[in-house]
Amino acid sequence: MSQNDPGVVAEQLDGSDSVRFDTIGNETIQVSDRIERRQYHFTAVPTVSLTTADITRFQFPVDNAVATQIRSINLSTVVSICVRDDTGQMVAQTGHFASEELPADTYSIELCTPIKLYLRVTAPVTISSTCAETTVSFGSATPVVIGARSKHERPAATITTTSDPHDLMAVMSTFGSALKTTSPERSYPTLRGHPPTIKRGDELLIPSGLQPPNTGITIEIPPDFKYLYPIAPLVYYLGATVRPADTPRIVTETGFEYELGDGLAFEQTIEELLKQTFLLDCVTRTEGLYPVTLHERSAIESVVNLDFQTLYDESIASRLEQYLSIPYTVVEPYVPAWKLTTHIDPVPDSMEMLPFLVNDLAILRTPTTTTPVSSKPTDSEIVADFLRDKPLDAGEFTRHSGSSSASHLSNSFVQPETTDSLEQAWIGEETPIGASKPTLAAYQNRLDRAVMDGDISITVVCNDPQMVQEHAIVDAVYGSRADLPFEISLYQNLTCDGLRDVLVEDSDFLHYIGHIETDGFRCTDGLFDVRSLSTTGIDSFFLNACQSYDQGMALLDAGAIAGIATLTDVINSGAVQIGSTIAKLLNSGFPFRPALDIARIDSVSGTDYIVIGDGGLTIAQPVSGIPIIFNIIETESCLDVSFESYTTHTEGMGTLMSPGIKNNKKHYLSSTTGCKYQLDTPTIDSLLSTNEIPILFNHQLYWSNDINSIQDLTVQK
Repeated sequence: MSQNDPGVVAEQLDGSDSVRFDTIGNETIQVSDRIERRQYHFTAVPTVSLTTADITRFQFPVDNAVATQIRSINLSTVVSICVRDDTGQMVAQTGHFASEELPADTYSIELCTPIKLYLRVTAPVTISSTCAETTVSFGSATPVVIGARSKHERPAATITTTSDPHDLMAVMSTFGSALKTTSPERSYPTLRGHPPTIKRGDELLIPSGLQPPNTGITIEIPPDFKYLYPIAPLVYYLGATVRPADTPRIVTETGFEYELGDGLAFEQTIEELLKQTFLLDCVTRTEGLYPVTLHERSAIESVVNLDFQTLYDESIASRLEQYLSIPYTVVEPYVPAWKLTTHIDPVPDSMEMLPFLVNDLAILRTPTTTTPVSSKPTDSEIVADFLRDKPLDAGEFTRHSGSSSASHLSNSFVQPETTDSLEQAWIGEETPIGASKPTLAAYQNRLDRAVMDGDISITVVCNDPQMVQEHAIVDAVYGSRADLPFEISLYQNLTCDGLRDVLVEDSDFLHYIGHIETDGFRCTDGLFDVRSLSTTGIDSFFLNACQSYDQGMALLDAGAIAGIATLTDVINSGAVQIGSTIAKLLNSGFPFRPALDIARIDSVSGTDYIVIGDGGLTIAQPVSGIPIIFNIIETESCLDVSFESYTTHTEGMGTLMSPGIKNNKKHYLSSTTGCKYQLDTPTIDSLLSTNEIPILFNHQLYWSNDINSIQDLTVQK
């Protein structure tokens, strides 16, 4: 069943493997990122006809370009727009409630849409926007060149290395070769390329062209994995080289030295150093290509004695030295919430994961103590825990078929130490509780993701008639967005052969509802074991069935990228609740890890679920550019509103955001903790009316499209 069909494609122009321009009807131009599964469309007036154009005409790199003649373009969303003159100087920057008029000249207009777009035009330019849409007009029909760039990143090469820590030092010293600049702009995610991948072998083989940038920064540490792994993101971000020494420290070619400590203090120092350097780069970069009004700069200028204008033009080593003259406690309140902390076992088996974690700028910790869990809870313990919060309704049941009561999970459990990052991950033999479980196969599968045309494909399978309630709910959720086309396939009561066919067929996402046992998925004619598949076409999945972890891991081994599975038996009503919440969050563009974290707020069964594979994957582009949740706290005099945003693979650490509040002129770093306002009811209602957005009102989860006014929630108190 197809939903939100955009109509017949009248014209297709392929200028690259990743990005394509289509015309739909007479006025709509659609741009598609065929690897990241992103689409964006806008209307152009008058009728459009596209021809291929030279991609070198743009000031910034693009993957594909087309030419047309139009009077204006109309965007159904509000995005940040940067306008530059022919010298590259920014002459205007707009967002919500914009009104900007520029005289006739040659302009490069950058649209910060889900796929980066650039317009090249010689004409007067007028930009206007409301809280919901934007118009860019040129006065009369004018030749316009439109360019687009995919945000997909691939490593430049693969390095082979032994398990010798000295060889890994040489490998990590190449990570900085992926940086596209050593200026403060590398704090933008689009200017940090993917580090080269690692393959273990019998000798060290580093392909040519992976020399680190000449930053003059060296990190000295003992040749031990417990020192090597935590410094990997910092080595990458600083473009540093690594060499063995007895005392951990940073040295520069100017003679500057900075001690890194030892033991637990070493990891803490590395974490603080990365956060401080990154934050101050984000502030300093406002003197460069994007001189926006940044909240973090306004907040920090009065507490640090730094000349950001001068710093911008200095070398990376000189900036680092001046950054580190400021105690971390001074800048700590302004550091954005970090995307990910990964607890990584300091053994050779973990080294191939490093490039993927570094690409996320993850904080890496080597676990010194963990809380082991001997086994999963029994069925009776699950039901007892459930009953503490809610009486068991007549007919309530778990999603376990009853043929086996023993746990079939292959690994022991472990509970990692909690941190203040938005997301947690665990790399080791154990199965984590309260953290995701990345795998090397999943990361590699994402790199190998094929170019695909067409709508986002969602497959929903319900293999038990008692669970049709969830089937009906998620059917209504997936594909409900008017701005994004989905292709929805629905199946019920499949046989083993039928399920095999579904798992082999290409699909961006599988939502499975039913029973899973030790030996596989319960089908109408027996059990189907995913471990019998050599390959799967499923990119991602949610296996909402009892103890689905092992079958989910088998899907990753067969080619999937990410998924959500269960660690225990789950109560059916709890599974329905968390299933519907997960569906809404994924449909709105949240990555798997934060989607599960938010769903846990709304479900007593949340701790029974785990994200496996590449938890940063999204199945749909975010509604507002980046995934965002409103946090509203009712006080005696007003409503305190804050915005918690989440980074994605394409909108990583360093992305800018600007809430659609009238008269707000500030930008914020994504995942900032400082974006707080006191707003009245009409203003909040205006914000919530633009999109389907999750809301935490007095710590309870709601959805904006389910309420007429925020006043409805205040009445319910």
